[in-house]
Amino acid sequence: MSTPALKEWPLWEVFVRSKQGLEHKHCGSLHASDAQHALQMARDVYTRRQEGVSIWVVRSVDITASEPHEKGEFFEPAGDKIYRHPTFYDIPEEVGHM
Repeated sequence: MSTPALKEWPLWEVFVRSKQGLEHKHCGSLHASDAQHALQMARDVYTRRQEGVSIWVVRSVDITASEPHEKGEFFEPAGDKIYRHPTFYDIPEEVGHM
């Protein structure tokens, strides 16, 4: 059962970088009183088997995201920049696999 104080704490998103990975991956969310508390709780909850090398915590209210229903208009502008998709370049044989 949740305590009233827990519900008043801000929600934090947790990202963990594993020993094998180069990027942080979203693991979940938790309520904590402040950033340090969120880091400690994230360590206890999401890295119990010592698989993490780095943890990021971000207050959920500080995340700005695009809306899935706006994907067409949001991502469309990239379609007219053909240089982002270098399919028309000739790659010399000596370059090998890219």
